[in-house]
Amino acid sequence: MTEPASKAQSGWKHDCPPDRAWRGRPGRSREVLAAEQDRAAGGRHRRSVDLGDGRFARASVELKVLPATRRIRAYLRWSDGGKSPARYLGQVEHGTRGANLAAAWKMAWEKGLLAEEPLAADSWASSPAVRAAMRGNRNKDTKPELRLRSLLHKQGLRYRVASRPVPELRRTADVVFTKPKVAVFVDGCFWHGCPEHLRASSRNAEFWRTKIEGNQARDADTDRLLREAGWTVVRVWEHEDPTAAAARVMRVVRGSSTQQAESGDMSL
Repeated sequence: MTEPASKAQSGWKHDCPPDRAWRGRPGRSREVLAAEQDRAAGGRHRRSVDLGDGRFARASVELKVLPATRRIRAYLRWSDGGKSPARYLGQVEHGTRGANLAAAWKMAWEKGLLAEEPLAADSWASSPAVRAAMRGNRNKDTKPELRLRSLLHKQGLRYRVASRPVPELRRTADVVFTKPKVAVFVDGCFWHGCPEHLRASSRNAEFWRTKIEGNQARDADTDRLLREAGWTVVRVWEHEDPTAAAARVMRVVRGSSTQQAESGDMSL
């Protein structure tokens, strides 16, 4: 049941705040926690503390409840030379942890505690946000890939990682199901031109436009070649909900397996 707005806005004067307003789910990985902070801050590039002398530290927001006051208090924490400084930001009173984290990050900016790291003189990125997106696009074992693979594994599916579906074809898929012949690609929003999240670069615009269009053309060619070889291709954007993406992949894999079994292919 959703907490009444009046109670959330009043700071829970008579009761302690519900866990969902400040406490994260137990057992979450460091990657999931970092992604939560990134979303609340508006991007990883907006989580930096200027340490001086050209040094920056990645900060995080911590939410605490003091039983005596029944208030959620927000703190900004970071690491500096083996120490862990913390600054009190203020009280937050929203009904969800995500909303309270976002409110705390806003406080940190308003207090002047954060700074965006400057771009290097030779950087091709047009902004810190673009640079963060570029840095986040690794070739293998990205956070979206790891989360998707974990969910698929929990459902009993087994697969190959970073493998060529067709050995003689120089195209590598992120997750490969060999028997049902399903190839899964987890596409980064920046490099593959996500229609929802790609932002045109103002620096070297023609270079980046050509680069991304080339990647999109290669993606389309990969899909065509694999389908001609009898494979089913599934593409997942990195921004997609991992649970929904895993469910989509499972439907395709199990559907392909059923079709092969019905056709008399006993290799399954």
